[in-house]
Amino acid sequence: VNYYDALNKDSITSWVNNTRSKFGNIDTVIHCAGIFKKTELLFSDEEYKDIENLWKINLLGPWLLTREVWKDLESSGNGRIQILVSMSGKRSKGKLAGYTTSKFALMGLCQTIRNEGWDKGIRITAICPGWVNTDMAKNVIKISKKDMTQPEDIASISSLLLNLPKGSIPFEMPINCILEK
Repeated sequence: VNYYDALNKDSITSWVNNTRSKFGNIDTVIHCAGIFKKTELLFSDEEYKDIENLWKINLLGPWLLTREVWKDLESSGNGRIQILVSMSGKRSKGKLAGYTTSKFALMGLCQTIRNEGWDKGIRITAICPGWVNTDMAKNVIKISKKDMTQPEDIASISSLLLNLPKGSIPFEMPINCILEK
């Protein structure tokens, strides 16, 4: 199994080496893993580990993997990065301090990647969906699963973005399944 575990730094090198062995060079990386925790501003001591995991998986996971493949993306001359940030990286709703701050930080990382990668031909898109019908949204009851954005819709958008020329890549792609106020 060739996967990257954001909680295990050693898996980065293994994943990158296995991917290079199989495909030669890495010209695209899509960061689509993340976790959701309902950690509020005034969290309990027991929830501190949740905050650490939010930061490790939602922010450091994409950051470390991007750092590891940067030379590959640069050498391709047409490197692409897509990061599923979330609408929570653009605004704060409710009492989700831990999740929201990890996603705001991820959006900041995306902006820095854009700045540092632009002259090297690397393009990034921060894909910002609201609720997507995945395990992460299994306990959501305010919106039906059929009314949520579907995973295959995200895959279609991702594919479309990868087929656009370098001069037409949007930096940010908000995706709404409900009216955002």
